[in-house]
Amino acid sequence: MDKIGNIVVLTGAGISAESGVATFRGPGGLWEGHRVEDVCTPLALARDPATVHRFYDERRAGLAGVEPNAAHHALARLDAAWPGQLLIVTQNVDDLHERAGAKRMLHMHGALLSALCSGCGERTTWRQPLPPKSPCPHCQAPALRPDIVFFGEIPYGMDRIEAALAGCDLFVSIGTSGAVYPAAGFVQMAAHYGAQTLELNLDPSEGSRLFDESRLGPASVLVPEWVERLLSGAAR
Repeated sequence: MDKIGNIVVLTGAGISAESGVATFRGPGGLWEGHRVEDVCTPLALARDPATVHRFYDERRAGLAGVEPNAAHHALARLDAAWPGQLLIVTQNVDDLHERAGAKRMLHMHGALLSALCSGCGERTTWRQPLPPKSPCPHCQAPALRPDIVFFGEIPYGMDRIEAALAGCDLFVSIGTSGAVYPAAGFVQMAAHYGAQTLELNLDPSEGSRLFDESRLGPASVLVPEWVERLLSGAAR
């Protein structure tokens, strides 16, 4: 097996589900009782900002009731100990990776504990409710919105992510559906540049066949096992 130096880890809703965070798609294609089109599109924000802001206010408040699980802590351990380059890219908007101690990470879909000014584009740490037309602390425009990447918007950090994928020796996807692009295409990009690819998931994803190996089980079990083997110098 080729020596592993640089790693990219992609995490999705499955890693936080064991902490009690609702997954992106629930029964009937609903997101916590809402149609995605009603709470996660630019059109929804323009049409009914009160509903969109209230939805993310509730999710932000809900973070107080969840804690990082063993998978988050294992990745934080990897972050602290891995001597090569590492980038943890998360599709999740919760703060569980940070609370576990991860540093080398990127929220590609935004973050609940952040507000975005649609006027000046500045991002602000935000922990309280965010009513529509809240003033931006940078430009004072009444233009703050949830700092969430809506459908149709470009995810954060794509240049950085693509560079990391092009230079990694191992790409690992944890708890993702394999259905949401561009993240669903990361495995193919990493493989194109010669990286080994590994999936850790509760069930087969839509992209399982694209990985060199797919291991099935709870993230809280699989991720600590994988990290322990990696840091001990065993196979990936």
